[in-house]
Amino acid sequence: MSLSASNLPSQDPEIHQLLHQEWRRQEDGIELIASENQTSPAVMQAMGSTLTNKYAEGYPGRRYYGGCEVVDQVENLAKERLKELFQAYGANVQCSSGSQANQAALLAMVKPGGKILAMDLNHGGHLSHGHPKNASGVFYQFAHYGVAAETEQIDYDLLRQQALDYQPDLLLAGASAYPRFLDFEQLASIAREAGALFLVDMAHIAGLVAAGLHPSPVPHADVCTMTTHKTLRGPRGGAIVASKDWIKAINSAVFPGVQGGPLMHVVAAKAVAFAEALQPEFRQYQKQVVANAQTLAQGLLERGHRLVSGGTDNHLLLVDLRGPKGPGISGAQAEDALHAAGITVNKNLIPFDPAKPMLTSGIRIGTPAVTTRGFGAEEMQRLAEWMDAVLRHSEDTALLKQVRMQVEELCRQFPIYPEMEV
Repeated sequence: MSLSASNLPSQDPEIHQLLHQEWRRQEDGIELIASENQTSPAVMQAMGSTLTNKYAEGYPGRRYYGGCEVVDQVENLAKERLKELFQAYGANVQCSSGSQANQAALLAMVKPGGKILAMDLNHGGHLSHGHPKNASGVFYQFAHYGVAAETEQIDYDLLRQQALDYQPDLLLAGASAYPRFLDFEQLASIAREAGALFLVDMAHIAGLVAAGLHPSPVPHADVCTMTTHKTLRGPRGGAIVASKDWIKAINSAVFPGVQGGPLMHVVAAKAVAFAEALQPEFRQYQKQVVANAQTLAQGLLERGHRLVSGGTDNHLLLVDLRGPKGPGISGAQAEDALHAAGITVNKNLIPFDPAKPMLTSGIRIGTPAVTTRGFGAEEMQRLAEWMDAVLRHSEDTALLKQVRMQVEELCRQFPIYPEMEV
C-alpha cells in the first residue's frame, strides 16, 4: 500500500504531511487505548474504494436510488457474515458508530420518556447509556447501577433489587471500562423478572465474544449493539444484531430513524473484517489479547500498582493511581507522562472516583492494538517496567526521553504496516 503513489502529495501536501505524521506516530508508539486497534490493509483498501461515491438510502432490494445492484451484494455479504459470526437471527450493518447503533436500538425499543436502567458512566458505563447531555439522557429516563465498593464488580443481587424497584422498560448492559466478565444469562433473568426488555452494548468485547473468549449475550438479549473497530479489528463503525422479534424494528430505527444513506465503503470494510474474524487465526489473536492483558496486569501488580477489581478477565485493565503503593498522580498527569514516553493510554474515572472527569484518579489500558502488531509476554513485561518507571517519575524529562527511545526501538521490531510507504 502506498500513499506516495497517489495524487495526494501534489494535490494536497498539507493533508499528506499530516497523514505521514499520524502514520509515523502509530508506527513509533505503543497504543494502549482499549477502544483502538489497527485494521488490516484489506480493510483500509475497501474503505478507500469507489464505493464512497454511492448513495444507497434504504436496504438491499429496497433502495431509494438506482444503481445499487453492486452495493446490495456488498451489504448482504456483510450482514450474512455478521450473523454467522455471532450466530444471530438478524443483522444491521449500516450504523456509522456504536453510539448511533445505541441510539437506533433505544428508538426501536423504548418510547420517548421511557425508563431505562444502565451502568453508571462513573463505574465503567458509556456516554450513550444515559449521560444527561447525550441524546439517550435527553429523551429517556435513566437510572444507573454500579459496582460494589468491596469487589468493584457488579453485585447482581443488588442489581436485581434495583431493577425490581425501578421497573424499567429496558435493562441496558455493557460497559466501556469494566475489566470483568458480564453474566448475560443472569442479566437476562433480571430483565425478565422486572418485565423489561434486554439490550446489550458489546462494543468493547465483540471480538472476544466472536472468538468464544467471553460469554455471548446474543442468545439472551433482544438486541445487541457493537462497534466494529475495537476488538473486532475492523473499520470505525457500528453494527447491530437482533432477534427475530426485533430486527424489523431495528432496521426502521436505523433508516429512516437516525440516518440517511449508509457509508457503503465502510460497510464493505466491515464485510472484510467480519470475514477475517471468521478465520481460526482470529481466535488465536483474541487469546493473545487476553493473555497480554493478564501479563501486563500481573507486571503492574508486582510493582505495587492497584488494579480496579484486582485484575482483568478481558482486554482491558484500570489502574488506580491513588493506591497505597501507587504513584499518587492524577490520570491526566499519567496520560501526559506516558504519552511523552511514547505510550498512549487514556485517563479514566475509577469507581467512586472523587476526581473530576478531566482529571480522574485512574488510567485505562487495553491490549488489542499491541497484540495486533505482534507483542507477546516478553513485550508486556518490558511494558510494565517502563510504565512503572514513568508513572513513578512522571516529571523526570530525561527518563521519559530515555523510555521513548526504547519504545521506538521496540516498535521498529514490530512494524504495523511494513508494506506501507507514506
